[in-house]
Order: sequence, then C-alpha cells, then structure tokens
Amino acid sequence: MQRKKRTAIKGENEKSGSDKNPELTRLNKYIASTGLCSRRTADEYIKNGLITVNDKVITELGVKIKPGDVVKYGGRNLTEQRKVYIILNKPEDCVTTTRDSHGKRTVFDLVNNSDKERIYPVGRLDRNTTGVLLLTNDGDLTKKLTHPRYNKLKIYHVYLDKALKSSDRDKIAEGMTLEDGFIKVDSINFVNSTDKKQVGVEIHSGRNRIIRRIFEHLGYKIIRLDRVYFAGLTKKGLPRGKWRYLSSEEVSILKRGSYR
Repeated sequence: MQRKKRTAIKGENEKSGSDKNPELTRLNKYIASTGLCSRRTADEYIKNGLITVNDKVITELGVKIKPGDVVKYGGRNLTEQRKVYIILNKPEDCVTTTRDSHGKRTVFDLVNNSDKERIYPVGRLDRNTTGVLLLTNDGDLTKKLTHPRYNKLKIYHVYLDKALKSSDRDKIAEGMTLEDGFIKVDSINFVNSTDKKQVGVEIHSGRNRIIRRIFEHLGYKIIRLDRVYFAGLTKKGLPRGKWRYLSSEEVSILKRGSYR
C-alpha cells in the first residue's frame, strides 16, 4: 500500500490575506469541534503528522481549512458535533471529572443519556459543592466563561458550622489577603435574619475553592455550599441531580455575555 506523503500545507491564499475570510477555520479549532480532543492536543496531533486534510498530511500549525475540506484522524473522517448546552443541578458527593479512580459518581453519570456528543463541564465544582453547573461541547464559549478576563458573577448559598460574627462579615466585605493574594467579594449578607449560619455571597473571582478558603481563613467550616447562580443561569425549577437543555434564548444570552 502506498504511503501518504508527509506534507506541510497552508490554507489556500493564506498569504494573500484571506486568513480574514470568515469561512476559513483553524484546523485545531475544527478538530476540537468534532469532540476528538482539545485544541492543545489537536496541535500535538498535527505536529506529529496524524491529521490529513484532503488526504495530505498536515504538520504545520496555524493551517486553516475551508468548508468542504475533508479532515481525517487515523483514516477516520472528523465531522463537527452538534453544539449541546446542558444545565445540571449538581448533587453532593459527585465529581466533575470524566472518570474517578476511586469509583465516585461523576456528573457524566447523571447526563449519560443526553447525547452522543462529548460534553465537558464549564469550570469545576468541588465534590461536595452543589448547584448550577453548565456542560457543553462549545469550546469557544467555555474559554470565554472560564478565562479570568471574562469573570462573571457567581452567587453561593453558604451553610456554616457556627454563626458568622458581624466583625468577620465586615472583614470579608472589605477584602482580605489569602495565600494567593487579595480577594474581595461583591456582596455578603445573611440569608435569614434569625440564622447567622446561612450566608449569601456574590463574587466574580473564579479562583480555586475561593469561597471555602475565605471562610476557613477566619476559622469557619462550610457544612454545605450551593451555587445558585452562574453566568446568568439559575437552578430554579430544576430538582437536585436533574438536568435540562438550555433554551435558544439562554444560549444566546450566554454567547452575548449579556448578564452580570
């Protein structure tokens, strides 16, 4: 059998400025949109000569393809997936990784009958943090929602092991310095005037375990942590452990970023 010639090609007319053509798509972006892998991994596949476009092996990064080009990996045609957007009201004792070495239940076990498309969580919630979790295969939206530059409002319902002192609430509201730098919430209030163990926190930061670390810094233990709002989405009407597809209007709002 004749071996394919290892060839590095460029997108048509790339040097003439057609890279601004909206019909052209970066090869690594296209590969990621098929659900095969991430863009970063796609770059590795390209560099290692594992991707062909119209039966020509591609080894150069930055190549763009046009509609109708045939992209293959391992001789298999790669086609773009239908974009899927799911909101899950995540329960406790459930991880957001695709697999857990200790056999823990994952969020994918809860939505495994949704679609054949490979979806991923947008950001992560701790195993015992509950509430709003978005899952999608839209890589561009995921990047926008998780990049620090685009941090959007998140609201948490916090259940503490003891009543929060007013002085500590003021410290959190004014801001404090943790091991990874200064942090200031947007707002902190008691959920119930008669129960100082329940607190509502509004925050834009997406730093790792930031809500837990804020209260741990002041000597409190979080008994329950529930995210009730994320990227304009709430869990209203969605029982714990259940999921649904986003409406076209909700998807449009997410893409436009027209929320706090």
